[in-house]
Amino acid sequence: MSYAFLIAAPTSNSGKTTVTLGLMRALMNRGLSVQPFKCGPDYIDPMHHRQVAGRDSYNLDTWMSAEAHVSDLFARQRRTADVAIVEGVMGLFDGAVRDEGSPARLAMLLDIPVVLVINGRSMAYSAAPLLYGLKHFDPRVRIAGAIFNMVSGDNHYAFLRDAAQDAGVTSFGYLQRNERLALTSRHLGLSMPHENGMDELVGEMAGMMAQSIDLDALLGAVAAPETVATMSSPHSPGSLRIAVARDEAFNFMYPANVDALARLGEVTFFSPLADTRLPDADVLWLPGGYPELFADVLSANTSMMQAIRDHVEANKVTIAECGGFMYLSRLLRKDDQTYPMAGIFDVETSFHDARLTLGYRQLNLDGRTFRGHEFHYSTASFGNQRGIAQALTARNQQVEMPVLRYKNCLGSYMHFYCGEPHKMNELLGWLST
Repeated sequence: MSYAFLIAAPTSNSGKTTVTLGLMRALMNRGLSVQPFKCGPDYIDPMHHRQVAGRDSYNLDTWMSAEAHVSDLFARQRRTADVAIVEGVMGLFDGAVRDEGSPARLAMLLDIPVVLVINGRSMAYSAAPLLYGLKHFDPRVRIAGAIFNMVSGDNHYAFLRDAAQDAGVTSFGYLQRNERLALTSRHLGLSMPHENGMDELVGEMAGMMAQSIDLDALLGAVAAPETVATMSSPHSPGSLRIAVARDEAFNFMYPANVDALARLGEVTFFSPLADTRLPDADVLWLPGGYPELFADVLSANTSMMQAIRDHVEANKVTIAECGGFMYLSRLLRKDDQTYPMAGIFDVETSFHDARLTLGYRQLNLDGRTFRGHEFHYSTASFGNQRGIAQALTARNQQVEMPVLRYKNCLGSYMHFYCGEPHKMNELLGWLST
Protein backbone atom coordinates (compact mmCIF):
# COMPACT_ATOMS: atom_id res chain seq x y z
CA MET A 1 0.00 0.00 0.00
CA SER A 2 1.20 3.50 -0.84
CA TYR A 3 0.36 6.62 1.14
CA ALA A 4 0.52 10.26 0.08
CA PHE A 5 -0.77 13.49 1.58
CA LEU A 6 -0.12 17.21 1.85
CA ILE A 7 0.21 18.99 5.20
CA ALA A 8 -1.39 22.44 5.18
CA ALA A 9 -2.75 25.03 7.60
CA PRO A 10 -4.96 28.13 7.60
CA THR A 11 -1.93 30.40 8.09
CA SER A 12 1.82 30.42 8.51
CA ASN A 13 3.17 29.77 12.01
CA SER A 14 0.62 27.05 12.68
CA GLY A 15 3.30 24.40 13.18
CA LYS A 16 3.38 22.73 9.74
CA THR A 17 7.11 22.07 9.79
CA THR A 18 7.24 20.64 13.30
CA VAL A 19 4.23 18.40 12.58
CA THR A 20 5.76 17.35 9.26
CA LEU A 21 9.08 16.39 10.85
CA GLY A 22 7.39 14.62 13.75
CA LEU A 23 5.14 12.62 11.43
CA MET A 24 8.10 11.63 9.26
CA ARG A 25 9.95 10.24 12.25
CA ALA A 26 6.83 8.60 13.75
CA LEU A 27 6.07 6.80 10.49
CA MET A 28 9.71 5.81 10.01
CA ASN A 29 9.64 4.35 13.54
CA ARG A 30 6.93 2.06 12.19
CA GLY A 31 9.28 0.81 9.50
CA LEU A 32 7.88 2.95 6.68
CA SER A 33 10.16 4.83 4.28
CA VAL A 34 9.23 8.47 3.70
CA GLN A 35 9.85 10.67 0.66
CA PRO A 36 9.53 14.35 1.60
CA PHE A 37 8.49 17.23 -0.66
CA LYS A 38 8.02 20.96 -0.16
CA CYS A 39 5.32 23.06 -1.79
CA GLY A 40 6.83 26.33 -2.97
CA PRO A 41 10.35 27.68 -3.40
CA ASP A 42 11.68 27.28 0.14
CA TYR A 43 15.07 25.58 0.60
CA ILE A 44 15.42 25.65 4.39
CA ASP A 45 12.53 23.32 5.29
CA PRO A 46 13.79 20.73 2.75
CA MET A 47 17.15 20.62 4.55
CA HIS A 48 15.31 19.67 7.75
CA HIS A 49 13.29 17.12 5.79
CA ARG A 50 16.47 15.51 4.50
CA GLN A 51 17.97 15.39 7.98
CA VAL A 52 14.98 13.39 9.23
CA ALA A 53 14.02 11.28 6.20
CA GLY A 54 17.50 10.64 4.82
CA ARG A 55 16.33 11.62 1.32
CA ASP A 56 16.48 14.82 -0.70
CA SER A 57 13.26 16.80 -0.35
CA TYR A 58 12.08 18.04 -3.74
CA ASN A 59 10.33 21.37 -4.29
CA LEU A 60 6.98 21.20 -6.08
CA ASP A 61 6.14 24.64 -7.44
CA THR A 62 3.66 25.26 -10.23
CA TRP A 63 4.67 28.92 -10.62
CA MET A 64 8.36 28.25 -11.13
CA SER A 65 7.79 25.24 -13.40
CA ALA A 66 5.19 23.52 -15.57
CA GLU A 67 2.45 21.38 -14.00
CA ALA A 68 3.57 18.38 -16.07
CA HIS A 69 7.05 18.66 -14.59
CA VAL A 70 5.68 18.88 -11.05
CA SER A 71 3.43 15.83 -11.54
CA ASP A 72 6.21 13.76 -13.06
CA LEU A 73 8.73 14.82 -10.42
CA PHE A 74 6.34 13.81 -7.64
CA ALA A 75 5.60 10.44 -9.25
CA ARG A 76 9.24 9.60 -9.93
CA GLN A 77 10.58 10.53 -6.51
CA ARG A 78 7.88 8.74 -4.51
CA ARG A 79 8.30 5.42 -6.31
CA THR A 80 10.86 4.06 -3.85
CA ALA A 81 9.10 5.17 -0.65
CA ASP A 82 6.09 3.92 1.28
CA VAL A 83 4.84 7.38 2.20
CA ALA A 84 5.00 10.68 0.32
CA ILE A 85 4.60 13.75 2.55
CA VAL A 86 4.32 17.22 1.00
CA GLU A 87 4.72 20.15 3.37
CA GLY A 88 2.63 23.13 2.31
CA VAL A 89 3.57 26.78 2.47
CA MET A 90 1.74 29.70 4.15
CA GLY A 91 -2.02 29.04 4.20
CA LEU A 92 -3.87 26.33 2.28
CA PHE A 93 -5.18 28.69 -0.41
CA ASP A 94 -2.29 31.19 -0.43
CA GLY A 95 -0.58 31.42 -3.81
CA ALA A 96 1.50 33.76 -5.92
CA VAL A 97 -1.69 35.34 -7.28
CA ARG A 98 -4.86 34.35 -5.41
CA ASP A 99 -4.50 30.56 -5.10
CA GLU A 100 -2.15 30.10 -8.06
CA GLY A 101 0.69 27.89 -6.85
CA SER A 102 -1.00 27.34 -3.47
CA PRO A 103 -0.93 24.09 -1.49
CA ALA A 104 -4.59 23.62 -2.44
CA ARG A 105 -3.81 23.81 -6.15
CA LEU A 106 -0.90 21.41 -5.70
CA ALA A 107 -3.04 18.87 -3.84
CA MET A 108 -5.57 18.99 -6.68
CA LEU A 109 -2.87 18.58 -9.31
CA LEU A 110 -1.31 15.58 -7.56
CA ASP A 111 -4.72 14.17 -6.55
CA ILE A 112 -3.69 13.72 -2.92
CA PRO A 113 -5.62 14.52 0.26
CA VAL A 114 -4.81 17.30 2.73
CA VAL A 115 -4.09 16.89 6.42
CA LEU A 116 -4.72 20.20 8.17
CA VAL A 117 -2.64 21.51 11.06
CA ILE A 118 -4.72 23.78 13.28
CA ASN A 119 -3.12 25.90 15.98
CA GLY A 120 -5.43 25.28 18.91
CA ARG A 121 -3.89 27.86 21.23
CA SER A 122 -6.59 30.27 22.47
CA MET A 123 -9.25 28.42 20.47
CA ALA A 124 -11.98 25.93 21.31
CA TYR A 125 -15.31 25.40 19.51
CA SER A 126 -14.57 28.31 17.15
CA ALA A 127 -12.44 25.80 15.26
CA ALA A 128 -15.69 24.48 13.77
CA PRO A 129 -16.44 27.34 11.33
CA LEU A 130 -12.72 27.56 10.45
CA LEU A 131 -12.60 23.87 9.53
CA TYR A 132 -15.95 24.04 7.77
CA GLY A 133 -14.74 26.90 5.58
CA LEU A 134 -11.48 25.17 4.67
CA LYS A 135 -13.34 22.01 3.74
CA HIS A 136 -16.09 23.63 1.65
CA PHE A 137 -14.37 26.65 0.06
CA ASP A 138 -13.26 24.50 -2.88
CA PRO A 139 -14.79 21.00 -2.89
CA ARG A 140 -12.09 19.80 -5.27
CA VAL A 141 -9.64 19.89 -2.36
CA ARG A 142 -9.97 16.64 -0.41
CA ILE A 143 -9.57 17.24 3.32
CA ALA A 144 -8.54 13.95 4.94
CA GLY A 145 -8.66 15.33 8.47
CA ALA A 146 -6.95 17.58 10.98
CA ILE A 147 -4.25 17.52 13.63
CA PHE A 148 -4.52 20.11 16.39
CA ASN A 149 -1.30 21.73 17.57
CA MET A 150 -0.50 23.68 20.75
CA VAL A 151 -3.28 22.00 22.77
CA SER A 152 -3.22 22.38 26.55
CA GLY A 153 -4.43 18.83 27.27
CA ASP A 154 -7.26 16.31 26.99
CA ASN A 155 -9.98 18.68 28.20
CA HIS A 156 -8.97 21.35 25.68
CA TYR A 157 -8.80 18.72 22.93
CA ALA A 158 -12.36 17.57 23.71
CA PHE A 159 -13.68 20.99 22.58
CA LEU A 160 -11.58 20.88 19.42
CA ARG A 161 -12.59 17.31 18.60
CA ASP A 162 -16.27 18.25 18.93
CA ALA A 163 -15.68 21.24 16.66
CA ALA A 164 -14.08 19.04 14.02
CA GLN A 165 -16.89 16.50 14.24
CA ASP A 166 -19.58 19.17 13.77
CA ALA A 167 -17.65 20.64 10.83
CA GLY A 168 -17.53 17.21 9.18
CA VAL A 169 -13.75 16.90 9.48
CA THR A 170 -12.00 13.90 11.01
CA SER A 171 -9.70 14.72 13.90
CA PHE A 172 -6.61 12.50 14.02
CA GLY A 173 -5.49 13.81 17.40
CA TYR A 174 -3.33 16.55 18.83
CA LEU A 175 0.09 17.70 19.92
CA GLN A 176 0.20 19.03 23.46
CA ARG A 177 1.61 22.49 24.06
CA ASN A 178 5.32 22.31 24.73
CA GLU A 179 7.24 25.56 24.99
CA ARG A 180 10.55 23.90 24.14
CA LEU A 181 9.09 22.59 20.89
CA ALA A 182 7.45 25.95 20.22
CA LEU A 183 10.82 27.69 20.60
CA THR A 184 12.42 25.18 18.25
CA SER A 185 9.64 25.76 15.73
CA ARG A 186 10.32 29.51 15.72
CA HIS A 187 13.99 28.84 14.98
CA LEU A 188 13.58 26.22 12.24
CA GLY A 189 14.17 28.80 9.55
CA LEU A 190 17.09 30.37 11.40
CA SER A 191 19.28 27.36 12.10
CA MET A 192 20.80 24.45 10.24
CA PRO A 193 19.27 20.98 10.74
CA HIS A 194 22.21 19.71 12.81
CA GLU A 195 22.05 22.64 15.23
CA ASN A 196 20.15 23.14 18.50
CA GLY A 197 19.56 19.42 19.14
CA MET A 198 17.00 19.14 16.36
CA ASP A 199 17.28 15.36 16.01
CA GLU A 200 16.53 14.82 19.68
CA LEU A 201 13.53 17.16 19.54
CA VAL A 202 12.15 15.48 16.42
CA GLY A 203 12.38 12.18 18.26
CA GLU A 204 10.48 13.71 21.17
CA MET A 205 7.76 14.96 18.82
CA ALA A 206 7.46 11.54 17.21
CA GLY A 207 7.02 9.96 20.64
CA MET A 208 4.28 12.45 21.51
CA MET A 209 2.51 11.74 18.23
CA ALA A 210 2.54 8.00 18.83
CA GLN A 211 0.62 8.67 22.07
CA SER A 212 -1.88 11.35 21.04
CA ILE A 213 -2.39 10.95 17.27
CA ASP A 214 -4.17 8.03 15.63
CA LEU A 215 -1.57 7.20 13.01
CA ASP A 216 -3.56 4.17 11.80
CA ALA A 217 -6.56 6.38 11.07
CA LEU A 218 -4.36 8.92 9.32
CA LEU A 219 -2.74 6.29 7.09
CA GLY A 220 -6.14 4.80 6.33
CA ALA A 221 -7.38 8.20 5.16
CA VAL A 222 -4.44 8.85 2.83
CA ALA A 223 -3.93 5.41 1.29
CA ALA A 224 -3.89 5.54 -2.49
CA PRO A 225 -2.44 3.78 -5.52
CA GLU A 226 0.90 5.08 -6.68
CA THR A 227 0.92 7.59 -9.49
CA VAL A 228 2.71 6.59 -12.67
CA ALA A 229 5.77 8.54 -13.68
CA THR A 230 6.21 9.45 -17.31
CA MET A 231 9.11 7.40 -18.61
CA SER A 232 11.48 9.66 -20.48
CA SER A 233 13.41 8.35 -23.46
CA PRO A 234 16.82 6.91 -22.59
CA HIS A 235 19.60 9.41 -23.08
CA SER A 236 23.36 9.26 -22.99
CA PRO A 237 24.96 11.31 -20.23
CA GLY A 238 26.42 14.54 -21.49
CA SER A 239 30.12 15.28 -21.54
CA LEU A 240 30.17 18.48 -19.47
CA ARG A 241 32.22 18.64 -16.29
CA ILE A 242 30.18 20.51 -13.69
CA ALA A 243 31.44 21.76 -10.31
CA VAL A 244 28.84 22.64 -7.66
CA ALA A 245 29.74 24.31 -4.35
CA ARG A 246 28.32 22.43 -1.38
CA ASP A 247 29.34 23.00 2.23
CA GLU A 248 28.14 24.88 5.34
CA ALA A 249 28.36 28.21 3.49
CA PHE A 250 26.71 27.16 0.20
CA ASN A 251 23.84 24.73 0.53
CA PHE A 252 20.68 26.28 -0.97
CA MET A 253 20.23 24.39 -4.22
CA TYR A 254 17.15 22.70 -5.61
CA PRO A 255 17.74 18.93 -5.94
CA ALA A 256 15.94 18.99 -9.30
CA ASN A 257 18.57 21.48 -10.54
CA VAL A 258 21.30 19.00 -9.61
CA ASP A 259 19.40 16.24 -11.43
CA ALA A 260 19.10 18.41 -14.53
CA LEU A 261 22.83 19.17 -14.42
CA ALA A 262 23.61 15.47 -14.04
CA ARG A 263 21.88 14.82 -17.38
CA LEU A 264 24.43 17.12 -19.01
CA GLY A 265 27.54 15.53 -17.56
CA GLU A 266 29.41 14.64 -14.40
CA VAL A 267 28.61 16.71 -11.31
CA THR A 268 31.38 17.12 -8.74
CA PHE A 269 30.79 18.84 -5.40
CA PHE A 270 33.48 20.93 -3.75
CA SER A 271 33.88 23.26 -0.76
CA PRO A 272 34.92 26.91 -1.11
CA LEU A 273 35.57 26.78 2.63
CA ALA A 274 37.89 23.78 2.78
CA ASP A 275 39.27 23.21 -0.73
CA THR A 276 42.07 25.25 -2.26
CA ARG A 277 41.33 24.58 -5.93
CA LEU A 278 38.39 23.90 -8.19
CA PRO A 279 37.66 20.53 -9.74
CA ASP A 280 38.32 20.48 -13.48
CA ALA A 281 35.06 21.94 -14.78
CA ASP A 282 33.37 23.46 -17.79
CA VAL A 283 30.51 24.80 -15.65
CA LEU A 284 30.72 26.25 -12.13
CA TRP A 285 27.60 26.67 -9.97
CA LEU A 286 27.76 28.68 -6.74
CA PRO A 287 24.41 28.35 -4.94
CA GLY A 288 23.04 30.36 -2.05
CA GLY A 289 23.57 29.74 1.62
CA TYR A 290 25.23 31.50 4.53
CA PRO A 291 28.51 33.01 3.27
CA GLU A 292 28.17 35.79 5.85
CA LEU A 293 28.60 33.26 8.66
CA PHE A 294 31.92 32.14 7.21
CA ALA A 295 33.09 35.39 5.63
CA ASP A 296 36.45 35.30 7.41
CA VAL A 297 37.23 31.75 6.24
CA LEU A 298 36.08 32.43 2.69
CA SER A 299 38.09 35.64 2.50
CA ALA A 300 41.22 33.93 3.83
CA ASN A 301 41.01 31.14 1.23
CA THR A 302 42.69 33.24 -1.46
CA SER A 303 43.77 30.24 -3.54
CA MET A 304 40.15 29.16 -4.04
CA MET A 305 39.07 32.68 -5.00
CA GLN A 306 41.95 32.85 -7.50
CA ALA A 307 40.88 29.51 -8.98
CA ILE A 308 37.37 30.88 -9.44
CA ARG A 309 38.70 34.07 -11.04
CA ASP A 310 40.79 31.95 -13.43
CA HIS A 311 37.70 29.91 -14.33
CA VAL A 312 35.67 33.05 -15.09
CA GLU A 313 38.48 34.76 -17.02
CA ALA A 314 38.76 31.66 -19.19
CA ASN A 315 35.20 32.39 -20.41
CA LYS A 316 33.84 29.28 -18.72
CA VAL A 317 30.19 29.25 -17.66
CA THR A 318 29.58 30.33 -14.05
CA ILE A 319 26.29 30.84 -12.21
CA ALA A 320 26.32 32.57 -8.83
CA GLU A 321 23.02 32.70 -6.93
CA CYS A 322 22.43 34.87 -3.87
CA GLY A 323 25.13 33.69 -1.45
CA GLY A 324 27.24 32.70 -4.44
CA PHE A 325 26.70 36.18 -5.86
CA MET A 326 27.85 37.69 -2.57
CA TYR A 327 30.96 35.50 -2.72
CA LEU A 328 31.80 36.88 -6.17
CA SER A 329 31.33 40.49 -5.03
CA ARG A 330 34.23 42.80 -4.21
CA LEU A 331 33.49 43.16 -0.49
CA LEU A 332 31.17 41.71 2.13
CA ARG A 333 30.44 43.92 5.16
CA LYS A 334 29.13 42.51 8.43
CA ASP A 335 29.34 43.63 12.07
CA ASP A 336 31.55 46.60 11.18
CA GLN A 337 34.03 44.20 9.56
CA THR A 338 34.99 44.20 5.88
CA TYR A 339 35.88 40.96 4.08
CA PRO A 340 37.42 40.97 0.57
CA MET A 341 35.66 38.49 -1.71
CA ALA A 342 36.47 37.13 -5.18
CA GLY A 343 35.88 40.48 -6.92
CA ILE A 344 34.26 39.26 -10.13
CA PHE A 345 31.54 41.88 -9.77
CA ASP A 346 32.07 45.51 -8.75
CA VAL A 347 29.59 45.18 -5.89
CA GLU A 348 29.65 45.50 -2.11
CA THR A 349 27.16 43.47 -0.09
CA SER A 350 26.33 44.51 3.45
CA PHE A 351 24.31 43.48 6.51
CA HIS A 352 24.52 46.96 8.06
CA ASP A 353 20.85 47.69 7.41
CA ALA A 354 19.71 44.08 7.15
CA ARG A 355 16.15 43.60 5.99
CA LEU A 356 14.32 40.69 4.47
CA THR A 357 13.75 40.68 0.71
CA LEU A 358 11.78 37.75 -0.67
CA GLY A 359 9.40 36.73 -3.41
CA TYR A 360 9.05 35.03 -6.76
CA ARG A 361 11.18 36.50 -9.53
CA GLN A 362 11.13 36.29 -13.32
CA LEU A 363 13.89 37.30 -15.73
CA ASN A 364 13.89 37.78 -19.48
CA LEU A 365 17.38 37.16 -20.82
CA ASP A 366 17.49 37.90 -24.55
CA GLY A 367 14.03 36.43 -25.11
CA ARG A 368 14.48 33.50 -22.72
CA THR A 369 12.32 33.50 -19.60
CA PHE A 370 13.60 32.10 -16.32
CA ARG A 371 11.82 31.88 -13.00
CA GLY A 372 12.99 31.52 -9.44
CA HIS A 373 12.93 33.04 -5.99
CA GLU A 374 14.68 35.81 -4.05
CA PHE A 375 15.36 35.48 -0.31
CA HIS A 376 18.08 37.41 1.52
CA TYR A 377 18.81 39.94 4.26
CA SER A 378 21.83 41.66 2.74
CA THR A 379 21.84 44.74 0.53
CA ALA A 380 24.06 45.45 -2.47
CA SER A 381 25.70 48.68 -3.63
CA PHE A 382 27.27 49.02 -7.07
CA GLY A 383 30.37 50.57 -8.52
CA ASN A 384 30.53 50.97 -12.28
CA GLN A 385 28.83 47.68 -13.12
CA ARG A 386 25.22 47.85 -14.28
CA GLY A 387 22.47 45.27 -14.49
CA ILE A 388 21.60 43.41 -17.68
CA ALA A 389 17.94 42.63 -16.98
CA GLN A 390 14.91 43.89 -15.07
CA ALA A 391 13.42 41.46 -12.56
CA LEU A 392 9.65 41.03 -12.30
CA THR A 393 7.47 39.67 -9.49
CA ALA A 394 4.76 37.04 -9.90
CA ARG A 395 2.37 39.95 -10.55
CA ASN A 396 4.67 41.30 -13.31
CA GLN A 397 5.71 44.30 -11.24
CA GLN A 398 9.26 45.57 -11.60
CA VAL A 399 11.49 45.01 -8.60
CA GLU A 400 15.03 46.10 -7.82
CA MET A 401 17.28 43.05 -7.94
CA PRO A 402 20.83 42.97 -9.30
CA VAL A 403 21.33 40.83 -12.40
CA LEU A 404 24.95 41.10 -13.55
CA ARG A 405 27.09 39.46 -16.18
CA TYR A 406 30.84 39.43 -16.64
CA LYS A 407 32.04 37.33 -19.58
CA ASN A 408 30.18 34.02 -19.17
CA CYS A 409 29.48 34.53 -15.47
CA LEU A 410 25.96 35.39 -14.30
CA GLY A 411 25.43 36.77 -10.81
CA SER A 412 22.14 37.58 -9.10
CA TYR A 413 20.23 37.39 -5.84
CA MET A 414 17.80 35.08 -7.66
CA HIS A 415 17.73 31.34 -7.00
CA PHE A 416 17.01 29.87 -10.43
CA TYR A 417 14.68 26.90 -10.78
CA CYS A 418 15.92 24.91 -13.77
CA GLY A 419 14.73 21.44 -12.78
CA GLU A 420 13.11 21.07 -16.18
CA PRO A 421 16.01 19.88 -18.38
CA HIS A 422 15.15 22.20 -21.27
CA LYS A 423 15.36 25.22 -18.93
CA MET A 424 18.78 24.16 -17.70
CA ASN A 425 19.89 23.74 -21.33
CA GLU A 426 18.55 27.22 -22.13
CA LEU A 427 20.35 28.90 -19.25
CA LEU A 428 23.71 27.26 -19.87
CA GLY A 429 23.36 27.75 -23.62
CA TRP A 430 22.63 31.46 -23.18
CA LEU A 431 25.65 31.92 -20.95
CA SER A 432 27.86 30.13 -23.48
CA THR A 433 27.11 32.69 -26.20
